[in-house]
Amino acid sequence: MKILSIDPGYAIFGFSIIEADLKSYSTDLLSYGTITTSKGNFESRLLEIARSFSSLIDKYKPDEISIEQIYFIRNITTGIHVAEIRGAIIYICTSNNIPIYQYTPLEIKLAITSYGKATKKQVQQMVQRFFSLKDIPKPDDAADAIACGITHLIKHYNIPF
Repeated sequence: MKILSIDPGYAIFGFSIIEADLKSYSTDLLSYGTITTSKGNFESRLLEIARSFSSLIDKYKPDEISIEQIYFIRNITTGIHVAEIRGAIIYICTSNNIPIYQYTPLEIKLAITSYGKATKKQVQQMVQRFFSLKDIPKPDDAADAIACGITHLIKHYNIPF
């Protein structure tokens, strides 16, 4: 099974692809990274993300999508734009018949560190440990996407990490 996990944003959009064998509980981090949009009007950025995301679906053919929910945004314009990005992603996934699972930052922190007030650095260190990576995945948006995918496997399939 392949999980495409997402940390949505319109300037930087984090993603990861995790492959899991549900019988043996083995997992493999196939890829991670970001979609970074060019500065310009929001509509162009939305289109850029939608096209790149569709390409990820075509390339990896994920069975499920896990996406981080918006929890608090200081800048209302940023919050609206991120919500619009999420809407486009949900539309693309639904159009491709790919189930979507959404997790709050609190759920992710609890699943990854067992502590709801964990720092971003603590979550990143656990992501590094879970996949025995040499370094913490960069940028932060990619590490957050990986954490969202791990959360899905823990919460939905009880895969121990």
